[in-house]
Formats: sequence, C-alpha cells, structure tokens
Amino acid sequence: MNLIETVSYEEMSIKAAEIIFEKVKNKPASTLGLATGGTPLGTYRELINIYNKERTSFQHLSTINLDEYVGLADDHPQSYHMYMHEHLFKYLDIPASQTHLPDGLAKDLDGECARYDKLIEQLGGVDLQLLGIGQNGHIGFNEPGTLFNTRTHVETLTESTRKANARYFSNQSDVPTHAITMGIQSIFQSREILLLASGIKKAEAIRRLIEGDVTEDFPASILKNHANLTVIADREALSKSTI
Repeated sequence: MNLIETVSYEEMSIKAAEIIFEKVKNKPASTLGLATGGTPLGTYRELINIYNKERTSFQHLSTINLDEYVGLADDHPQSYHMYMHEHLFKYLDIPASQTHLPDGLAKDLDGECARYDKLIEQLGGVDLQLLGIGQNGHIGFNEPGTLFNTRTHVETLTESTRKANARYFSNQSDVPTHAITMGIQSIFQSREILLLASGIKKAEAIRRLIEGDVTEDFPASILKNHANLTVIADREALSKSTI
C-alpha cells in the first residue's frame, strides 16, 4: 500500500487528479474506473482544470463506472449517469460511446450484470480504478458481508448507506433500495487502484483499512492484498491511524 497524507481535501483532490492525468497522458487509450459520491468531486474539478490547461485529448479514453441505482433512468437528476455528465464528461472530449455505466432500468438485471462484466473484459480490464470508501467499509456498493469473489451484481443497500446518500435526494425514502455494482473481484482485478478519503467521518474506516484484518465484514480490507494500491487521505481521515 502506498499511503499519501495530505493536509486538506483540496490537496488530496489535486494529487488524485495528477495521478489520473498522468495515466491518461502515458496511455491515452486507458480504461479508467470511475466513482461517484462526494469524495471524487474535487478530483473531477481538478482533472478538468488540468485538461483545460494542458489540452491533452481524452478522446481515446474509455471509462467504466462502479455502479448505478436500480430504478433510476439515465436522465434522472440523482442517477449516476447524470452525475458523471454534470461533473466530468461534458467538460472533456471523451466520446459518449466510450463512457459506460450500468443500466438501472434493465428489465433483466442479472443479464445486465453479466453484460457489464463482459464489457469490462472487452475493454481489456481497468487500468486505474478510482474509489471512495464508505464508513462501513463498502467499496462501490459492496456492503459488509459481500463475498470477495463477487462480480457485478445487484446489491441491497444498507440503511446506513441509504442515510449517507439521502442528502442527494428530497428525503431518505426517495433513495433507491438497490443498486447494480461492480463486485469486489471485479474491482480487485484492476491493474491499479486509487482510493480517496477525506474528513473525520472516514477516520475509523481508514484505520480499519490500514490496521485491521482482511475480512468480508469490511469489504475494503481486501485492497490490502492488491499489488498496486495507492491511498490518498487527508489528516482528518488519518487522525485515528497509527502511521
């Protein structure tokens, strides 16, 4: 594990964006695994800033997102399709046909999960996977107890996860109860993983990631076994860790 401590969320975001940009610059046809939520927003802002400054084309890049809510259309304001469009894709020259997310309205959800795994395979695997970490250790929407060998599947969201995401909806009851998510094995097979954490609310999760055992009760713990894991965390997120 390569651990980078930053003084702030802003510095974390800058460093993450620089790592992603270097990946694209060195391998323009990379496949990037992307995340949503609050943590990567700063990274996407900084990546757009670098893109505008350097004018390096992203047109050969492919992206594959971790997850999407079941039951939300692509154009729903809280769908991850819309999140990615509003916070990243519309600012870059990545062709829309090269940006991929699960279909939350698929009639055959198991078939959609199988299609998504096949897509990752057809893209040659993920070169760099961006991750956040949930307070309960979830990565993607892989909740505690998810088997490490899972591939893309439909996950029932815990109440704690739905509560954490309620800030994006009118109220918690509007938060979907299920999501399609890349599985833990799907994530682990990425060639490089970049995990971000910021703030005191993530401090216990980061402590368990760094110091705890590898257990399916804490999904992110499997990342300790990855050959190319970088964790960028600010001081608050590292405040409970002995490093």
